[in-house]
Amino acid sequence: MKLFIRTIMLVALIWLAMLLTGYGVLTGSNKNAAGLGLQCSYLTARGMITAQYLHTDSGIVGVTDCPLLKKSGEVVDN
Repeated sequence: MKLFIRTIMLVALIWLAMLLTGYGVLTGSNKNAAGLGLQCSYLTARGMITAQYLHTDSGIVGVTDCPLLKKSGEVVDN
């Protein structure tokens, strides 16, 4: 029971930090537009957001992988 309460408190603390900072955590990605685009899904405290990136395997022109964290446009304290 003690472990369950600590887990709930940790999840609540992480959610509050995500709410105040506006960051989201990567939940998934898929290639689109014949492999030239990369669509990344992020879980924020306010819901899911989607970001589009230019994708190349070399990383010279676009990104090779989705960033782990993404700042969303909506933040509570703004």
